Amino acid sequence: MPFYHKLGEIPPKRHTQFRKKDGSLYYEQLFGTIGFDGMSTNSYHEHRPTMVKKIGKQYSVKPKIAKANNIQSYKFIGFQVQPENDYLESRKIVLTNSDCNIILSAPKKSTTDYFYKNSDADEVIFIHKGTGKLRTHLGNLDFKYGDYLVIPRGIIYKLDFDDENNRLFIVESYSPVYTPKRYRNWFGQLLEHSPFCERDLRRPYELETNNELGDFLIKVKKQGEIIEMTYASHPFDVIGYDGYNFPYAFSIHDFEPITGRIHQPPPVHQTFETNAFVICSFVPRMYDYHPLSIPAPYSHSNIDSDEVLYYVDGDFMSRNDIDQGHISLHPAGIPHGPHPGTAEKSIGKTKTGELAVMVDTFKPLQVTEEAMKIADEEYYKSWLESPS
Repeated sequence: MPFYHKLGEIPPKRHTQFRKKDGSLYYEQLFGTIGFDGMSTNSYHEHRPTMVKKIGKQYSVKPKIAKANNIQSYKFIGFQVQPENDYLESRKIVLTNSDCNIILSAPKKSTTDYFYKNSDADEVIFIHKGTGKLRTHLGNLDFKYGDYLVIPRGIIYKLDFDDENNRLFIVESYSPVYTPKRYRNWFGQLLEHSPFCERDLRRPYELETNNELGDFLIKVKKQGEIIEMTYASHPFDVIGYDGYNFPYAFSIHDFEPITGRIHQPPPVHQTFETNAFVICSFVPRMYDYHPLSIPAPYSHSNIDSDEVLYYVDGDFMSRNDIDQGHISLHPAGIPHGPHPGTAEKSIGKTKTGELAVMVDTFKPLQVTEEAMKIADEEYYKSWLESPS
């Protein structure tokens, strides 16, 4: 994130001696994701973060592709993804390209037996159902319904859930996830016209410092494979850190909608960006207030991007037969727009309670075998007029 955060104890000067009470040194680590050019954090560890005792199983978690070149609009029934005990095993990639993976997950159990590190991708985890705590080597964050958890690549983490009723919508990004550039000034501060500001972004507040030696299993994702590595020291042994590279949380309920006299384009809903896709938040808001306005959106030709909408709550006014956990895919190359009757029905309405997350990718998405298990293959016909 383009703002500074400090947690725990650090020395007054970086790259200088920082000693424990017994006179031995803490171990400094520079943690960044774009070499020495991007945002980074300096952390200080009880033990060397490099002590690997064993490299174990290695196995692929790459998705199996059902449709590599897709032009069909789909609806996927997300809550048909069956809950599974293990967090990593519960993650089902439904849409993918060379820039990102879009994942549905319904984990029942907390990650107790291992730690997880995604060295391939930043992760944005949207909490649809469930509460708990994200625990990381750079501190902890509580989460609840409606939270985005933004986890930079390389963060070591666990997810603790309060119960077994959890539904997650996850986007893996192979490039860094940022707040929208047009909402930031030259120094990185969010501007006055931004739909949220820094005080809405929750930073890690609780640092776990475990001075332990033993056998600690970290499952590392690298190039689409999980590699099981056993470390000799506890991964959460940081005594303090400061910098700009850390996980944070943002609630969709803190997104302040931008509205207008006539229908506003989707970019006003933008929440995050990468160099390959954007993430937008559709939240409860007032409708357009021109006396002849049509609150439902106009049809739009998807020439440049695939549009993915994940429906969270409320009545999504431009769609028929949509429920919680559904995903609609409107691929590049063809237009999409409101379902028959929804434009007329929207006239005169003054507000909406809809809640949804949108991902627009700049490269086409491939449809996976996991997606086809929950697909409505007749959805593309839902714009046909009913016979009179």
